[in-house]
Amino acid sequence: MAYYLGIDGGGTKTTCAVGDETSHLATVVAGPSNITRVGEARARQSLLDAVRQGCAAAGIDARQVQRACVGAAGAGREEVASAIRKIVTEVISGEIVVVGDMPVALEAAFETGPGVVVIAGTGSFAYGRDPRGKTARAGGWGFAISDEGSAHWIGQWAVRKALRAADQSTKMPVLLEQLMQAGQKRSVDEFVRAANSTCDFAAFFPAVVSTAEAGDSTATQVLIEAGIELANLAAIVAGKLFPDHDAVVPLAIAGGVFRYAQPVRETFYNQVRSFQQSVELKTEIVEPVHGALRMARLGRP
Repeated sequence: MAYYLGIDGGGTKTTCAVGDETSHLATVVAGPSNITRVGEARARQSLLDAVRQGCAAAGIDARQVQRACVGAAGAGREEVASAIRKIVTEVISGEIVVVGDMPVALEAAFETGPGVVVIAGTGSFAYGRDPRGKTARAGGWGFAISDEGSAHWIGQWAVRKALRAADQSTKMPVLLEQLMQAGQKRSVDEFVRAANSTCDFAAFFPAVVSTAEAGDSTATQVLIEAGIELANLAAIVAGKLFPDHDAVVPLAIAGGVFRYAQPVRETFYNQVRSFQQSVELKTEIVEPVHGALRMARLGRP
């Protein structure tokens, strides 16, 4: 019996799926493994945890894995891919394929067919393929300069909006209060110092969502703007790959921002319909790790 392993490594979590030739045996979640965001030491621990826990849940030994495919942010750079491959080699003796997070997401959404997938997790991007196999991307250039509509972007934008609201009011804005609580800061000055130094803006995403669900207009507006940004990424890629306005554009979404923030989903759906009437939108949120597992089975990047 041959066993295969797929990994989707991100800035917040690492998902590992294990299967044989036909069956999905187990899926587990470990810590973050984006080397750029969390460093090689923490990424190494998360990747090793993911592999060991995934194999244990599947009832196999890691040495029985014939092939693994790791999809990871930043793995398009050889130094990142090499570091990830070296880590996974510590526990898996079989073949190890390391690719970026874009190909595994596209594989999960459409296998080898055409379409555009938009990912919104800790980071964000849009990536697609046309019927002839040509690919295109938009966004995903890193949290400091890009990743529009991502959890990081939402957290950072929420902080900006909350502080602007504080400038304009004599009372503490609800959103700022919730962000301070999420960041475990007791004063605005302490919160601002953290936001300008070592702040993990993606960690504010749950607070923004819950504040919006409680009716706060500022938090809701942040999520609406995130949906617009993500739709713009989809429009860029669709325009490159499906330039005929009447062409059917298969479109899929993935990531925790879409999963947990209804205003983002609704705004995204409405915006993409406005730029391409013939969008064929998958309603389920795809799991990139399934693409990684499939690529491991097929033995191709």
